[in-house]
Amino acid sequence: MTFSLILRDPETGEFGSVISSSSPAVAARCVNLADGVGGAHSQNVTDPRLGPKLIDQLRAGRTAQAALDAVVAGADPATIDYRQLLVLDNAGRAAVFSGDRALGNFGDALRENAVAGGNMLASLDVLDALVDTALSATGRIEQRLYAAFQAAVSAGGEEGPVHSAGLSVVGSAGWRITDLRVDWSDDPIGDLGRALDVWLPQRDDYVSRGLDPSAAPSYGVPGDE
Repeated sequence: MTFSLILRDPETGEFGSVISSSSPAVAARCVNLADGVGGAHSQNVTDPRLGPKLIDQLRAGRTAQAALDAVVAGADPATIDYRQLLVLDNAGRAAVFSGDRALGNFGDALRENAVAGGNMLASLDVLDALVDTALSATGRIEQRLYAAFQAAVSAGGEEGPVHSAGLSVVGSAGWRITDLRVDWSDDPIGDLGRALDVWLPQRDDYVSRGLDPSAAPSYGVPGDE
């Protein structure tokens, strides 16, 4: 019911995620990112507790594979085979776990600085489209993530319709500098792209507002929050 990607930009140090699903609110339940640390997705019959545990392992200095091994070993043996976990560390190393009870056509694609995983896929070509497009595309990390999303859809996407999607990025600000979600829609990826078009030109100004309000521009909106 899900396909997703975690990407690291080695030039900026930013980490980003894109994810979509036939289920509602996928990004709220599955995505975990931490400045300078890495990213983790917990998906497929999701246990939202596992993502933060993976981030904690990365924050303690473990590699992606060591973090994954520790979390899988400590998980409930009665449920871990239902899970799919993706991890990317701050050196660009990737690791994936897919339990035997993952749904439908499932798999993963790992490269340096990128990892994709999915289940209920039209084909495994979807995952190669995600990582290869993200690594070859140009522009800001958000644009590369969204281009990868579009390529995955063109490669077939999920077996059925998707209804939720999200795109998130962390850098060094201390919060998600981009965090866009479509929690339920008949066109979540299109809606996400339209939100990104509005958000991206203003992204850095909103970072400035958080870090140094006196230097941040105003948009002339009533309340101007």
